[in-house]
Amino acid sequence: MDLNALIETTVVGLGYELVDIELSPRGRTIRVFMDAPGKEGGIDVDDCARVSNQLSRLFEVENVDFDRLEISSPGMDRVVKKESDFARFAGNDIQIKLRIPLNGRRNFQGELLGCAGGKVGLRMESGDVELDFAHIEKARLVPRFD
Repeated sequence: MDLNALIETTVVGLGYELVDIELSPRGRTIRVFMDAPGKEGGIDVDDCARVSNQLSRLFEVENVDFDRLEISSPGMDRVVKKESDFARFAGNDIQIKLRIPLNGRRNFQGELLGCAGGKVGLRMESGDVELDFAHIEKARLVPRFD
């Protein structure tokens, strides 16, 4: 049984988007970050409770051993993982860390221009840059406070 597939099937089946899953080093704590893109105001406590109840029952049936299950929204500094996310959040500020350095550099921050053809566009103060989607290790939105 693949825990990630089990969680994704359940979250998506309930009408939400799975953003990320984090497991503690020994797998005793499972954190699930989800979103509801079509819902005004995003995820609320009732949504988290609904998913938590469903996953708890499912884990009991599937004999998933864990101590704690945490369900939450992805937050303002949400993780960006899928190519579709990079296209969806174009215009937002983002921090990107690469697995493989580009011109001796692994960390980039700027305005996300989108994603097309396996390339992620980023506008930085020093100019625009294209990063290979396949080389991205981590990416997070950077909230703007005006």
